[in-house]
Amino acid sequence: MTRMERPSFLNWRAVILHRPHPSVDALTRQLESLRIESRDVWPQLDEADAQADVVFFDADMGHDEQFPWPRGFAPMPMIALIGSEAPGRIEWALSQGANAHLLKPISSTGAYSALLIAAIGYQQMRAHADDVRALEQRLRQRPLVVKAVLRLMQAGSADEAAALKRLRSIAMEWGMTIEDAADAICRGDKRMRTSG
Repeated sequence: MTRMERPSFLNWRAVILHRPHPSVDALTRQLESLRIESRDVWPQLDEADAQADVVFFDADMGHDEQFPWPRGFAPMPMIALIGSEAPGRIEWALSQGANAHLLKPISSTGAYSALLIAAIGYQQMRAHADDVRALEQRLRQRPLVVKAVLRLMQAGSADEAAALKRLRSIAMEWGMTIEDAADAICRGDKRMRTSG
């Protein structure tokens, strides 16, 4: 298993989306001890809150309209503050993109581990999403690769395997992906005339 780099929370900004409550006061004290600036808001976040490094939100009284982004597309780690373990409320918190949670009433501990789990989980989720987007892009470019292989076959490569091998060597020679090389070939890149 790859060891994840532990994030530094120094100078982080947190937003606590929760009505006034002793749990909010306890969480604020924990965040202050971690040198995390926090502010409490209720009943909803505004566009400026999308710049926060983390959002803690009330899973018990929360609803979709409290967030200025689409459900599940938070631009930062999200930590659910859960008092009721009703399955519907937990499902709602998860649908919002909760990366971690704290059980209410909040005491004097728990914020650091929730922050760490949420931050690393969010990083991993973003990395996976980036990987999926890259793979989807490559998949969309596959017909272009086929077209380039056919062009290379017409230009003298004996068969499909030879043309694909030629495409790979062109991509390496030009310092690009196979898909980008295929695109260049299909556009009639002038380098093709000088490649042997």
